[in-house]
Amino acid sequence: MIVETEAYSQEEEACHGYSKKTASNKSLFGKPGTFYIYKSYGIHHCLNIVTDKDNFASGVLIRAVYIPQNNERSAAGPGLVTKAFGIDISFNALEIFNNNSLWISQRNSILEKKDLIQTTRIGISKAKNIKWRWYLKNSRSVSKRLKGDRTPKFK
Repeated sequence: MIVETEAYSQEEEACHGYSKKTASNKSLFGKPGTFYIYKSYGIHHCLNIVTDKDNFASGVLIRAVYIPQNNERSAAGPGLVTKAFGIDISFNALEIFNNNSLWISQRNSILEKKDLIQTTRIGISKAKNIKWRWYLKNSRSVSKRLKGDRTPKFK
């Protein structure tokens, strides 16, 4: 289950598509519902889902995922997410519903606004005050909690 995300739009400086389309960020300008994979600091791959519309850079970074029967921290961060699922640049530009390797499906339970924490994004140096990061309050798999928000106890 995805438990933490961050959003980006070409209208703000932290987005990879802020200044222009390049060979490395081309898929971020692509069809909504495709993956945009990039390498962070030349070390870790990061998984994003392209959103909004064609030819407009916007997406959602998958920051953390809870994986049942795994250590709850095994995918608590963008690099750990891609490591846990074996995601690399070969997934770039794949459609999320039309591939045989990785897909996202809807969960049956309904979340309410009170279940989520909305806060500023982390790990960026520009447009830091935009509150486009969300995480599931009751998850122990979140990469970094808001100051004062305590990690839930084991059930």
